[in-house]
Order: sequence, then C-alpha cells, then structure tokens
Amino acid sequence: MDSDGTQDARGTHADRVPRPAGPPQVPPRPAQAPGMPPAPDGSSFLTWLRTPRPEAAPGVWRFGHLPRPDEEPEEIPTRQLLSGALIAFLVGWLIWSLLQNRYLGDWWWVPLFLITPDSWRGADSDLGDVGILIVYRGYELLVALVIMVAVGRVGRWSEVWRRFVAPRLRRRQPQQAPPAPEEDPAQWNQLRAAGAADAAERLGAEARAGRMRDVDQARIARAWQGVRSGRHSLATFSGAVLQDGAAACLHPSGERDLPGRLAKHDLVTGQVRLGTTADHPRNPYSYRGTGLALGPDLLGTSLLAVGPAGSGKTGGVVWPLAESLCLHALAGRAAVVVVGAAGAGLGPVDAYDVVVRVGNPESVYDLDLYGGTTDPDEAAAVLAEALVGDLADPHPGADSRRSTTVLAQLLGPFRGVHGRFPSVPELRQLLDGTPGPLGALRTALTEGGKESLLRELDARERQLGQPGDVGSVLADRVALLDRPAFAGFFDTSGQSRPFSLRALDHPVRVRIDLPQRGHADASRMLARLVLAQFAASVAVREDRSLFACLVLDDATGVITPEAVRGIQRLRSANAGVVMTLRTLDDVPRPLRSPLLGAIGCRMALSGLTPWDGQDFAEVWGKEWTEARDVTDRQIIAETPAGKAVHMLRRVITGNAPTARAVTVRQVERERWSASELAHGVPPGHAVLSLTSVRGEHAPPLLVDLRN
Repeated sequence: MDSDGTQDARGTHADRVPRPAGPPQVPPRPAQAPGMPPAPDGSSFLTWLRTPRPEAAPGVWRFGHLPRPDEEPEEIPTRQLLSGALIAFLVGWLIWSLLQNRYLGDWWWVPLFLITPDSWRGADSDLGDVGILIVYRGYELLVALVIMVAVGRVGRWSEVWRRFVAPRLRRRQPQQAPPAPEEDPAQWNQLRAAGAADAAERLGAEARAGRMRDVDQARIARAWQGVRSGRHSLATFSGAVLQDGAAACLHPSGERDLPGRLAKHDLVTGQVRLGTTADHPRNPYSYRGTGLALGPDLLGTSLLAVGPAGSGKTGGVVWPLAESLCLHALAGRAAVVVVGAAGAGLGPVDAYDVVVRVGNPESVYDLDLYGGTTDPDEAAAVLAEALVGDLADPHPGADSRRSTTVLAQLLGPFRGVHGRFPSVPELRQLLDGTPGPLGALRTALTEGGKESLLRELDARERQLGQPGDVGSVLADRVALLDRPAFAGFFDTSGQSRPFSLRALDHPVRVRIDLPQRGHADASRMLARLVLAQFAASVAVREDRSLFACLVLDDATGVITPEAVRGIQRLRSANAGVVMTLRTLDDVPRPLRSPLLGAIGCRMALSGLTPWDGQDFAEVWGKEWTEARDVTDRQIIAETPAGKAVHMLRRVITGNAPTARAVTVRQVERERWSASELAHGVPPGHAVLSLTSVRGEHAPPLLVDLRN
C-alpha cells in the first residue's frame, strides 16, 4: 500500500522513484544537526502525541497552546500593586494592634455582648474557663478575619496571588496523568470502532516500543482516511499494518523521515512554526507571545513574502515551509515543487524524490517543456505564457492569445506528423519560418491527407513577415533556451527522463534548480513555465484531497496577468503557491493590487521600502482605534496664599502648576502605515496577515522570525 492506502500504481512517478525490494525495513534514525528539534519517538513520541492542541485563531501554534482572552485585562503596574498590598497589610496590622491595646475603645465587643446571654460573662460564668476562652478568642479571630478580608480587598491581594504566586505553584505541579484509554490517541480507537482491533493493538505496541515517529502516525492516519472514504478496503489496510507495523503504507521512496530538520513541526495539526508573535501593542492581545505557524489550511490561499536580500526570506520562510511540505508528502498528504536558484539553500538533495538541475550535465532528470500534455492547444497556451507572458499588456484583462494561436498552428501539425512535440531547436526553426522544416512538414501533412492540420500550417505561413506577427518575438525567446548550456535538456524524443507536473496526483517531492549566472532571462522564463504548468495541472487532478504547493524562492519576472488569474483559481483546487520578491517593483504596477488581492497570506519583512510599504498599507486597510489627547493647562492663582504655594511648588519641582485634561476619541487609522513598515519593523521581524481556506482572517501581526 502507498501512503494514501492505495496499491502501487504510480505510473510515471513510480518509475522515477523505485520502491525498495522486499518488505520495508526500519531506516536508521536520521542525524540531526546541532540545535535541530529531533523528531518524536519512544516515550517522547507518546508525550508529543498526547499533548493538547486546542482550537485557536489562524496562525497560532496549537501544540501546547494556552488560550488568552481577546482583550487585554487592565493590570495595575507591579510596583504600585505590591506597594499597595504591603500598605494595606500594615494598615490592617495597625488597626488590629490598636483594637487589642484598647486605644480605640471596647465598642468592637458590642456585637458579642448583644448575641450572648449575661450568664456567659463574669467570673462566675456558666461556660467555665475553657468555654470563655473559646468564645472570646473565637470572636477575636472572627474580627481579625474581617479586618484581613477588608484590607485584602483594598490591597488587591487576590491579584497579587494570581500574578505572582499561582504561576510558580503551577510549575511545581506534577505532570498530568495519562489520558483515559477511550481518549488516548495512541490507542487508535477509531480503528477499534471500525473492527480493526488487531491493527490498533499493533500500532499501539509500535508507539510504546519507540518504533513509531510523527511521520508514521500522520501517514497511517492518512491511509485510514482513504479507508473511511471508501477508496480502499479495510482488509487491505489491516493486512499492511499487521505485516509492517509503523512502516506500513510507506511513501513510494521508502523514506520515513527527512535527513534532518530545521524547523519545529506538528504533523497532527499540519503546522510548521516560523517564529513568535511579538508582545507589541499593535498585535491583538490573544496573539501576543504565541507561536506563529502555517499549514496547508493557510497556504491554500497562497503566500507572498516581500523583503530585501538578507531579510530572511529563504532561511526563515521558504525552507521551513518546503521542509514541512516534504514531511506532508512523506505522510501522503501533499505534493510539493520547490523552484529556486542552484545553491539557494533549499534543502539537501536527499529530502526530495526528483531534483531537476536545469543546465547541469549531471542532472538525472529533465524538465518537460510541454507539461506532459498531448493537446496542442493546451501546450501552446502554457508555452506562450512562459515565453511572452511578461510582454503582454500588464492589465488584469490582458492575455497572450495571439502568441497561443501562433504556437498552436505549429505544434498541432508537428505532432500530427511526428507523434511528439518539437524540440527547442526544431521549434525555433519553425517560428523563424525556415523554409526547409516548414516545407518538410507541409509535404508530410499532404502525403498523410491531414487537411485540417495543413490549413493550420497555411495560416501560419501567411502571417510570416506580416506587421504585428509575434512569431519573431517567440523565436527570440525560444533562442534563450537554444543554448549550448541547455543542449541536453527539454528533450522530446523519449531518450531522457523528463519530469512532468502531471505527477502532482501523487505525493511527490520535487526541486527544480534554475541557472542564474549568465542565464537570468532563461531562468525567469522557466519559472513562468513551471507556474503555468502547475496552475494547469492542479486544475485537472482526479484526487484533490492531496494538497499541492509550488514554492518559488524568487518570483522576479514571473507575475503576469495570466499568472494572477491562475493564482486566484488555486484555492478551489486545494493548491497554493509560496512566492518571494525582493521588492514589489519587480511586479508591473497595474498587477500589484490584483496580486495582493489574490494572495491570502501577505508578509512584509524588515527593510521594506516606503513605496512597497504603501501597497501593503492599502491592502491591509484601516481600523478604528482610541486616540488620547492630553492637554496641560497652567493654573493661575488669584489669592496671595495661592500664589505663595505655587511659587514654593515651582521652586521645588522646577515646573509651573498645571491641570491635565485627557480627551478620548475614536479615530480611523491605517493598521500599518508605509512609514512604520519601512522604518518600524526590527531586523529579523516581519508583518504578516493571514487568511485561511475557510475564510478566517488574522490581522497584520508583528512576528519575530528568529525564535
């Protein structure tokens, strides 16, 4: 069984990632770099699994989260609170001492005399010595308690207890007892309820023996979802668990974990922790001091991070998210494609199933230029977006329809003759209008009696050299790929191992390294190609329960009108894209607002320029807040005594006597202004707003990405 509970029928992807022969063996524990949080196992795994994860607002790290109230309670300053409590205690002690020494008289005995008979008083009392001691000392104790309660309320002793004593007592409490068996997630009660008690016992024993990890738990839970939905049989699932235990339903690669981890992950909730929400007045009180985490429920609305070089985009955002998505892929929950420059720090090669090194002769895999499709019109649309999408009119209604038509007029006839699409040199010759290839294609179409395709070729030949013909522009762009550095890539003859984004039906982990030095234009064109193919592929997937995510480490030159429309459609396909930019100037001005509107999660890192901050300030809008105006008015004395007092006060304090007036009013202001985003975000911090696929929102939050 695979990670989603299906038998191994992977097609092209299974051919690329062979499964290990024989029964799966438990791989050795991957080495952890210093400071990396180890994956849970053994007793720590059971503690991790049983840790509560309460429901929380979007972006809150739910693992062990303690909810906070929505509004900040009005707390008295510590110095004022403690001094007030001490003064109240001293006042109570003074009152009790005065009462005991009769400096205040005997009036406080009157209530006792009113409720007790006369026979209880005097030397010949009916109570005896012991009874008198109990009555009178008990009454004194009652009076002392009344004084203590009164001064305790005045001195706010209860708040002192809540803020300073109770937290220390809670830390010393022993660990909570294990949950009841019916509530213990390590017991796999959902399997027992469905009649798979033997499988539940095997999984519980694996967890207690330390042979289960967080990825194993998530992967088997994913396979169980396939059983509950009816896609797979209970017997097949139970047999795999009984045979392989925690290693059941393995990923096609046979891996059960990544070689190492950089970030903190919680696969029960699917979150990866990026940092801590700062304890800052601009953040809502319920978020302050909590962990900030992202998961597929937020990445499904896509993420855009903008910040200059060195602000932490790759190390603090891109790689933790890519690492989390790779773990989800091992658990059968997600498919991820990571695109970036070679050597950009996007994780080790062993963390991926497929690594495409464009321009590197040692690359094992090639990139399919046509996205694995056999439809010439679809291939032409995707290729036109990659070649000249950035040259289209940069308005939301613009497109590259003419370029698509030109490519379709050549791709269709060529495939009709050769049964494949043209290679890069062949496509360049056709777009240039070279007589030899066009003549050979016409002859083959005529001999084959393919009249419809011949009409397509005739239309292309009539447009050659005409004003407004985009064929020469397309040929110039294709020439960027027809370079000696790419001689062994984009092969269509079947002699290479091209990777196609059609494999996103499976939990595949892919990294595409783009060449940067000397081929910047080609890299941007390939990035547009991958984005266009991704948007087209996820829209036609059969199984949309698998979350698909494209991670673009540098989206410079990638944002086009068609790209914005494609990003808008990703949410309904259970897919998302993560993009980073050094500045919004890399996006055409007419597309900035549509892009920020299509993205659900927006991040502005420290070092942002004021004009970039203005775009974020506009999309985040305004809010109503309280503004306090404080006015100091000088007091004018009219009497000689008053003037003397004021003169004495001026001599002592150095300031004239004033009266302070405070005016509170509701005003509307920007959540974060352009100036605050440019100059008020500390290094290593970012301002992040979130939107989940369910429509839940989190306001812009100041986040410390360093812890």
